[in-house]
Amino acid sequence: MNSAAPNAVSNPGDKLHSERVLIVDFGSQVTQLIARRIRESGVYSEIHPFNTVTDDFIREFAPKAVILSGGPASAGENETPRAPDGLWEMGLPVLGICYGEMTMAQQLGGKVTASEHQEFGRTEVEITGESALFDGIWKPGDTHQVWMSHGDKIDAIPEGFSPIAVTPTAPFATIADEERKFYGVQFHPEVVHTPDGAKLLSNFTHAIAGCVGNWTMSAFKDDEIAKVRRQVGKGRVICGLSGGVDSSVVAALLHEAIGDQLTCVFVDTGVMREGEGDQVVALFRDHYNIPLVHRDASEMFLGKLDGVSDPEKKRKIIGATFIDVFEEEAAKIEGAEFLAQGTLYPDVIESVSFTGGPSVTIKSHHNVGGLPERMKLKLVEPLRELFKDEVRALGRELGLPDEMVNRHPFPGPGLAIRLPGGVTEEKVGILRKADTIYLDEIRKAGLYDDIWQAFAVLLPVQTVGVMGDARTYDYVLALRAVTSTDGMTADSFPFSHDFLTQVSGRIINEVRGINRVVYDVTSKPPGTIEWE
Repeated sequence: MNSAAPNAVSNPGDKLHSERVLIVDFGSQVTQLIARRIRESGVYSEIHPFNTVTDDFIREFAPKAVILSGGPASAGENETPRAPDGLWEMGLPVLGICYGEMTMAQQLGGKVTASEHQEFGRTEVEITGESALFDGIWKPGDTHQVWMSHGDKIDAIPEGFSPIAVTPTAPFATIADEERKFYGVQFHPEVVHTPDGAKLLSNFTHAIAGCVGNWTMSAFKDDEIAKVRRQVGKGRVICGLSGGVDSSVVAALLHEAIGDQLTCVFVDTGVMREGEGDQVVALFRDHYNIPLVHRDASEMFLGKLDGVSDPEKKRKIIGATFIDVFEEEAAKIEGAEFLAQGTLYPDVIESVSFTGGPSVTIKSHHNVGGLPERMKLKLVEPLRELFKDEVRALGRELGLPDEMVNRHPFPGPGLAIRLPGGVTEEKVGILRKADTIYLDEIRKAGLYDDIWQAFAVLLPVQTVGVMGDARTYDYVLALRAVTSTDGMTADSFPFSHDFLTQVSGRIINEVRGINRVVYDVTSKPPGTIEWE
């Protein structure tokens, strides 16, 4: 994991990054969604923790506008996070969201206090005034659904501001100083539960801040190819292919940038899905003609995993073994100077967040952790500015097939963590067959692209069944499918009973060793998406 600040990868002088929105992170769990919504409107944005954002930083960053995120603190208390005081004198449009609105009000002379009436979840706001923020979207007298999450309230707004939206418990649900282009919203426009939120954010970036919107995947692709060529020169690059979206997009981009200077290494761990190895080889070696080393290390991995039941031990065994095998194969590639990784923007911002972010542990297997240092290689990370959905868009821009670009997330440790209890070759085989049938039925029903992630879990539980008038004592299979936007929260997918009956029948009839199928309806939280 490279922990350099995200702004180190972008230059305000180039066209692609000439329109930039700075998002100051006060610790909200949904700050990433703000950046995604801004980018979806065609404007580049970066997130930086509040304690790194100074007056000088803002001037150097040169944003067209600033957004202050939500956060867990109370703006009315002493020694709580603040925006830099110089921000208010820079002539920049500023939008404060939830805590961002509170600290804006407090810093500019208003008053914030704890409220006896907290607001969490969906609520209705009544529009009481006209504003450039609402133009073409909301008008006075309207009521609209928004999503709230706050326990404080603004008792008094600063001079120059006017209230333009209210709720029964928040008289300053939206405030505006049109002259200075300062706006504050108590609700969260970045979440899907505020249906007009993306339009409001676009009004702020385009109509108020004057952004045109030049952040496109086509422009990014061309810019990144040029960057890679400058960085690599005539050097050789190694890329670890996992079969997932991120590494596949990295490989395709690098191949377009540097051609045969790239060699990919694909390690078959023995805990991959049905036909995954053949698919990777066919696409990258046969279709793209990319030099590819295919190492079948399944016997080694399964041998080390045999009988291991602790999920963390499984991950460590797979991660360490992968690094050993990868290093062994990479050492055979003469003149290699660079290692390509699929580091994404969430990885970058989590590594520099003042809170550590929602996921402080980045799995070493995913990003080939430890290898650059061990092998004395320089890193190439062409995706480190992108969110997952942007990676998929880039994949389409590069001409990768839909089945590769749209495939569901797959954990680095593979099927091993979908086998609670001990891992054996027999169990992996049973699970692989069942998982293949499940995904096949999902595709046949036209539901694959509606689901964030779907998979089967072979439980360490055997139950009595009857098949062909004979008693069976076989394994229970759990099916899991969720909807999500970012993987941070998730709901179970509402399959029809007929669909589940069809899937269950096929699995039990076609896979020896399973006599019972159940469906997991747990949301995240309290559960996780994966079982281990």
